Amino acid sequence: MPPNWQHKIDEYLHEDVPSFDYGGFVVGDKVEKAEILCKARGVLCGVPFARRVFEYLGCRVEWLVEEGLWVDVSKGNVVVARVEGPVRFLLLGERIALNILARASGIATVSRMAREIADKAQWKGRVAGTRKTTPGFRLVEKYSLLVGGVDSHRNDLSSMVMLKDNHIASAGSITGAVTKARSVAGFSIKIEVECQNQQEAEEALAAGAEIVMLDNFKPEALKATSQKLKEKFPHSILEASGGVTLDTLESYFSPHVDVISSSILHQGVKHIDFSLNVLSSSYVKQ
Repeated sequence: MPPNWQHKIDEYLHEDVPSFDYGGFVVGDKVEKAEILCKARGVLCGVPFARRVFEYLGCRVEWLVEEGLWVDVSKGNVVVARVEGPVRFLLLGERIALNILARASGIATVSRMAREIADKAQWKGRVAGTRKTTPGFRLVEKYSLLVGGVDSHRNDLSSMVMLKDNHIASAGSITGAVTKARSVAGFSIKIEVECQNQQEAEEALAAGAEIVMLDNFKPEALKATSQKLKEKFPHSILEASGGVTLDTLESYFSPHVDVISSSILHQGVKHIDFSLNVLSSSYVKQ
């Protein structure tokens, strides 16, 4: 992760307590212990970020479940971590840590399901996410894709050149757009072009693009087109994207397709439910 990743997590805390924590004043600084419970089946993810939340607040965290493993709740809620520290800080960090775990684990869970579909079919390509991430939360979401076992795709606009339909329209042609991109990208940065048909893909590859995205192709058309492109451009990287779901993923598998990307891995995923329970000995429920 980037060297400044911890500062991003710290900013979440600063956003949540811009001035005074009134609830924290009520409970004070007495040291308490708490448990983090996983309440739904999923792949545990977000451990470094949740740990940072509590450690920044001076609390100690012990993880009981390894990140990246399935959590089985068939016999009840599972304690995934124990936290100890001043109770006001336990509660201050509670919601941010749980929100991170819930979304990260949701993404990792769907990603793992996609990875298992590919493994079962013995497909050798890469399942990948997209750049359709939540502003301010990209690092966590990209990390979660990796924990789930899929590719994070490009991290940002500086990671790779991707020329989409609007770039092509503005530049005037695929060849012109690729040529101009290469003039600044040099030899070290790959260029990908979004293509709607075989003719566009051939133009992009002939112009020097290393990757073409075959956008919104139906499975059978994708397989036929990718085979023809690989015959003519054997060293090209072919990506399929658009309309892919977990239910339809397997139908896109082809030995000629290298990458299948989909935002369903991280957009609109069902969050995994977590809660924090303070183990206070001084409170007896009536």
